[in-house]
Amino acid sequence: MNSHSHERRQRHGRGRSRRRGGRGRFQDQRAPAPKQKTFWQRIVAFFAGNGGGQRKPAPQSRNGQQQQYQQRPQEQREREPRPQRKPESVEVTSPRLYVGNLSFDATESDLFELFNGVGHVQNAEVVTYRHNQRSKGFAFVSMQTVDEAKRAVDELHDKEFLGRKLVVSGAKSSEHEHSHD
Repeated sequence: MNSHSHERRQRHGRGRSRRRGGRGRFQDQRAPAPKQKTFWQRIVAFFAGNGGGQRKPAPQSRNGQQQQYQQRPQEQREREPRPQRKPESVEVTSPRLYVGNLSFDATESDLFELFNGVGHVQNAEVVTYRHNQRSKGFAFVSMQTVDEAKRAVDELHDKEFLGRKLVVSGAKSSEHEHSHD
């Protein structure tokens, strides 16, 4: 390295060049740099959506026309009732019954009493979440005979119980029946 280039580098400071606009006599004439947002301000701005109420213009498609988005107001979305799914009716072929749309407050003894009014109940089991033991809103009830199970479906399906209309039908499979014995 020759001494001439070494002197030039020292004169302008380490790593700075005149072209990049380092500190010089024209610095005061420039507009002040915009204040940088903090990380949290950027997060809030992101979730607030374009700086609080401003909307982006609709993007242009390749042929130059504006794309239209179907946007419904929030109030309209909340008021629309969710379409009721008709519960699948399973034919009663075993004494085991499915009980759906069950109140989360219903206990196995409540079910035992309810179904005992129709016939002899062998077992009533409310299905719960493993981690907190809260009801999932359905249960299985095992009756003594298939005839009693059919009678229970006839009498208790769509019956109001603890503020909800029960869905009572045959259980799809009886694989749980022997797993708890």
